[in-house]
Amino acid sequence: MFRRKLTALEYHNPTGFDCKDETEFRNVIVWLEDQKIRHYKIEDRGNLRNIPSSDWPKYFEKYLQDVNCPFGAQQRQETVDWLLGLAVRFEYGDNVEKYRNCKPVTEASDVQKSADPLINLDSNNPDFKAGVLGLANLLKIQRHDDYLVMLKAIRILIQERLTPDAIAKASQAKEGLPVALDKHILGFDTGDATLNEAARVLRLLHIEELRELQTKINEAIVAVQAIIADPKTDHRLGKTDR
Repeated sequence: MFRRKLTALEYHNPTGFDCKDETEFRNVIVWLEDQKIRHYKIEDRGNLRNIPSSDWPKYFEKYLQDVNCPFGAQQRQETVDWLLGLAVRFEYGDNVEKYRNCKPVTEASDVQKSADPLINLDSNNPDFKAGVLGLANLLKIQRHDDYLVMLKAIRILIQERLTPDAIAKASQAKEGLPVALDKHILGFDTGDATLNEAARVLRLLHIEELRELQTKINEAIVAVQAIIADPKTDHRLGKTDR
């Protein structure tokens, strides 16, 4: 999620950074302030640099307020992503001439742009994030760190389940075939012919439910594969100004 921005900022380990690791998380925050953001004067960075301190979260919360970060310390991934975006913006501001004539790595052909309507979306926009989260909650879709991936999952669900054709197909009454109960072995005897017949009916209904469940599982697997197997470009890397 952070690899491209960390790479652009020339962080020493962009691929191995683990936001959930407390030590790595604190180190990258200090590195961003020391090397890129530089909001505090050098002599005022002592509390933030004191990574082992039990009071570090308190100073980090104050730091977020000082840099006007819209996220709180508990929203770790959003906070790191926002600070990385801020650092990229400052990096560009410090080296305008160096980056002015650079061709954005996410620039695609007109054909690619028309084929993927998501390519021009700004996934860092708070309104975009709020809208995607609202749809995901409404459709009961699992949250993902990448909002574009979550939006793709929403699109797949709508196309598969909520289009007029899909709704019409789901609304069609299912006509079953007649079944000869006496040809199905129950496997046990209740001692009553009527109960035996009822047990056969229940077993057949249970088998039908299992088949429907397996179909839904297969559909879910296909939907997940469609998301994770789609090579994705981080379209946000080229957006260096907010």
